[in-house]
Formats: sequence, C-alpha cells, structure tokens
Amino acid sequence: MKIFSAIRLTATLTVGALLATACNQPTATSEAPASTASGTLAGYFDNPETGVQDGNVRVIPISTPKGKFNVWTKQYGNNPKIKVLLLNGGPGATHEYFECFENFLPKEGIEFIYYDQLGCGNSDNPKDTSMWSLPRYVEEVEQVRQALKLDSSNFYLLGHSWGGILAAEYAFKYQEHLKGLIISNMMMSCPDYGKYADEVLAKQMKPEVLAEIRKIEAAKDFSNPRYMGLLEPNFYAEHLCRIVPNPEPVTRAMSKINQSLYVTMQGPSEFGISGKLVNWNRVPDLPQLRVPVLSIGGKYDTMDPAHMRMIATKVQRGNSLICPQGSHMSMYDDQQTYFKGLLTFLKSVDAGTVKPGAEL
Repeated sequence: MKIFSAIRLTATLTVGALLATACNQPTATSEAPASTASGTLAGYFDNPETGVQDGNVRVIPISTPKGKFNVWTKQYGNNPKIKVLLLNGGPGATHEYFECFENFLPKEGIEFIYYDQLGCGNSDNPKDTSMWSLPRYVEEVEQVRQALKLDSSNFYLLGHSWGGILAAEYAFKYQEHLKGLIISNMMMSCPDYGKYADEVLAKQMKPEVLAEIRKIEAAKDFSNPRYMGLLEPNFYAEHLCRIVPNPEPVTRAMSKINQSLYVTMQGPSEFGISGKLVNWNRVPDLPQLRVPVLSIGGKYDTMDPAHMRMIATKVQRGNSLICPQGSHMSMYDDQQTYFKGLLTFLKSVDAGTVKPGAEL
C-alpha cells in the first residue's frame, strides 16, 4: 500500500533489484532561497542546542494508554517560518529514506525534521500490536508537535505512503496547528487503493504470474519465498521504486522495517491492502481541510494518479503534483520533478500565493 515496505534484507518483505528509469527533468528550482533565521547561510545553520551538542537530536517522551515511551527526532537546519516534519511510510519503516531531502531543502533554506514513529527505527518499540492504531499515532504526532514548539506560523506536515494517511488524519483533527500539509504518494481511500491494485495494476501483469500470485494469496502462504519472488520483478520494480538497485537509504530504511507493525496495519505486501486500514476512507471529508494541501503522486505509483490529483480538487486550497517518471518512491525515481514541486508549494504557502487547483 502506501508503504513500500518490501526489502531484500527483510525475511518476508524484500525489495529486490528493480528496473531503472533515469529522469531527465529540469533542475530543482531557480527561485531565491526561502528566508532563514537571519537571511544567510549561517542563519540556516544557527544551532538551537545548549549544553552538549548532539546534532540536534531530540528524544521526546510520549504518553500512551500503555505508558510512556520515547520517540526519536532530529532537526536539520533552522528556518522560523518553514519547518517540515516528515512522517515515514510502512507502516514500520524509518526516517532514513528521507535522506535525499538533504540534497534539495537546505540550499533553499528549508528546515526539516526527521522523526521515527513509535515502533520504528531509533524510537522505542513496545512490541504490542494493540499500540498499532491510527488514532493513537495521531495523538503521538500532536505530542511531538508540542515538544518541538511547532505552530501554525511554521508547521508543515509531510507524510509519505502510510505517513500520508497519518498526516491527513492529523490534519482532520488538528489543522489549526498547521501551516501546510503534504500528502505524498497516498490515496485517501484504502478501498479505492485495493480496487486500483486489483482492477488496474494486476491486469498489467502476465496472466500466468498473476494466477500464481493469487494462488499463494488464497492459501495465505505469504512466507513462501516464491510470493516475493514474483512480486519483486513484476510489481515492486514497476510501481514501488523503478531504480535498480534501490538507493542505499531506501534499502537501509526497509531493512529495519517493523514487520509486526507493517502486517498489522497494511497486510502481507504492497499488492493491495488487508490490515487494520482496509476500510479507511476520508474522501467524503476532504472539503473540511482548510489548510493548504499538496497531493503528490507518480504516474507508475502503487496509488491511482487520478485519485491523487482529485484530492487537490476536494480540499479548499489544494495543489497537485503527479511525477511523470515517478512510482511510489517518486522522491527518488523522479527526483527533480518531486522536489521542484515541493519547494514551489512550500514557498507559495509561505508567501500566501497558493492558487487552489493548480497542478505543479
């Protein structure tokens, strides 16, 4: 689903070698860098830390129904007007595949914040499936926001894949705290996501390949290595990430995926959805979103590009960006398009010049 979880280092979910498609796109942006703390490069790297310097890492204690746990964050850069909190996909991956942002956002003066959700990466792992809950994760994000002192004057939330569901759900409850919302490579209806996988993407496979995949699924034999052996070249390489081999940060992040969290929420693979999120649908509620929204997708995505374009027309102030060479990991396989559009959106929100319905 929204999680590009497969990875070759994970026992049942492995991402293998993929077919590469190079992206010949324009450079990221020629606009002037966004304003920073003092308008200078030095201002962007102003250090808010006092005492022992630890690279702006902050471990945040959060309260949950099962007690207190710690989640890991790391600030990159300093911009009092644009602070982008990144929500990883999976569910259960890590912040690490966002490392490509370091090549695009700092030179434009954009601050961003890495964050491993509970059960992910450097954060605590309760190893309790009752904790894998969308409402609980929404409250976790709100506690992180409060701890980092983010507010409507500077707080942008970017969620990719599963993170897009989490970001949207957060906005439905707490949009008064947001300055902008970016839903990256995620539909707002899991039933529609499953339908797209069944009725569109499945039909692009060879009939004999699809028949074998369906046979394994019917038997619920998901630990069978043949299952991923079929999905990797016939689905993941086409729709998850089209670069071969996967970029190292993607491989590293997916090697650490929390399979308990992934399977509980998503199901056994990206080829459709069968976990707790199977009936999640927020399309009817999109008009409630007043905050500026950017919906990003890829032509070859696991998600329906038409649906992701539609999101921008349903919210009150929406823009869309469909990367013509991109898949679910468009920030890698259509990188220049992805970041040019993202930066354009961030700057337009900051300047108050967002044009509702624009396709970036």
